[in-house]
Amino acid sequence: MSLHIVPPALERLINSFSSLPGIGAKTATRLALNLLRRKPSDALEMAEALSELHRSIQLCSICLTFSEDDPCAICADPKRDGSMVCVVEQPGDLLAIEKTDSYRGHYHILHGVLSPIDGIGPDELKVRELIARIKSGTIKEILIATSSTVPGEATASFLIDKIHGLPVKLTRLACGIPMGMDIKHADKYTLARAISSRENAS
Repeated sequence: MSLHIVPPALERLINSFSSLPGIGAKTATRLALNLLRRKPSDALEMAEALSELHRSIQLCSICLTFSEDDPCAICADPKRDGSMVCVVEQPGDLLAIEKTDSYRGHYHILHGVLSPIDGIGPDELKVRELIARIKSGTIKEILIATSSTVPGEATASFLIDKIHGLPVKLTRLACGIPMGMDIKHADKYTLARAISSRENAS
């Protein structure tokens, strides 16, 4: 009978880390061993933070980003321009754009991009919610800020077709974002230029 080299509790933690995107078996093992070498109080603090994550965070009922409050701080800020909505793929894209300090409107989070090979179609995205916001009559401009990847471009084209004919101005991020780049990986100056130089989408 062969001995179980990795203790079951450690193996479960390694498997949990491995399930996260971008983390392979080696990185997961290194993270788990690092955590094991720390004080037990550090592990308990991390466990409490993870436990609190789903108890405290919800989707903003307006823009659908992750927030502890509803509406979120951006949607509730009276100094933001509610007539302009920037449509992004994920909450991480919102954070990237906010770092540029060049956008003062609101957001709409799609929570994904069209990807038929992964079984993600229009019904899996927050498109109906976006159309409902536009039809409410308070929005004047929609800035489509999907990444210039193939799925991002397909999603942008789909949104343009869906929104075309509705009473809003359609714009897209302009120069500065190379084809194939995820906007989360663009530096803040490149993103700022793309926002300020946005162009008509229709």
